[in-house]
Amino acid sequence: MTKIGFCFWIVFGFLHFNGISQNNSEMKLIKRGAFVPLYGSDSNGVFVKDFLLDVYPVTNQQYLDFVKKYPKWKKSKVLRLFADENYLNKWQNDTTLGEEVNSESAATTISWYAAKNYCSCQGKRLPSMDEWEYAATASETKKNAQTDSIFNQKIIEGYEIPKTYRNKIGSTFKNYWGIWDMHGLVWEWTSDFNSVLISGESRQDVDTERNLFCGSAAINASNLMDYAAFMRYAFRGSIKANYGIQTLGFRCAKTIKK
Repeated sequence: MTKIGFCFWIVFGFLHFNGISQNNSEMKLIKRGAFVPLYGSDSNGVFVKDFLLDVYPVTNQQYLDFVKKYPKWKKSKVLRLFADENYLNKWQNDTTLGEEVNSESAATTISWYAAKNYCSCQGKRLPSMDEWEYAATASETKKNAQTDSIFNQKIIEGYEIPKTYRNKIGSTFKNYWGIWDMHGLVWEWTSDFNSVLISGESRQDVDTERNLFCGSAAINASNLMDYAAFMRYAFRGSIKANYGIQTLGFRCAKTIKK
C-alpha cells in the first residue's frame, strides 16, 4: 500500500466509524411473508412480496436538497391543493432550515403529495400500508413480534414521549430487517394511508369512517391487545393528503422487479 493510499484508508476509516459517512438513502431488503394487520384482512392474513425499504426516514437535509432541485415544492410556491399552510412552517425560508429544524432529524410537515413526489424523483415510492405494517412488526430480534407484549409496550411508551420529531434519525432501535426508527421517532406516510377508510357518498362508507373512532371499531380488529396499531390506524383515518403535521414524516420503498 502506498503512503497516499494508507492515509486515505485512515481518513476514510475515521469518518466511517464516526458515522459521518452514514448513507441516509441506504435501503434494506424486506423478505416476503404473511402477517395479520389490525384491519383489512381475514384470519389468513395478508401476503407481502419482497421489497426494499429505506433504512432511515428522509431527513430535513435530504428534503432541503430536494426542494432546491424541484422549486415547485418550495414553501412559497407549493399549491395549497398539494400542501396546507403548515407545510415546512418551521423553515426560515424556501432554502434555509429554521433554528428549530435539525438537518439530521426526520423531515416533517411534509404533505402526502410532496412525500410521494420526493420518492418518485428518487426512483422509489411510498410503501403501502401493508408493507409498512409488515416491516414494523419486527422487533430487534424477531421477524414478527406482534404477540410480544414487551415489544408492544415499548412501542406505546415511545408514542408517549413528547417532541421525538426533534431527535436525530437512528435514535431509536434497529429492527430485525436492519431498519431504524419504525417506532418512537415520527409517524410515517404510506401510499394508501386512508385505504381502510374509503370515504364516499354511501351511508356505509360514512359508517365505516365513524366506526374507527368508536368502541365498535374493535369488532373487526384482528388483535384487541394491539393498542399501538389502533393508534396508527386512527391517526391515518383522521388526516388528509395535503396535511403538514409536525410529527409526521416518511421514508421510501422500492419494488423489486423479477
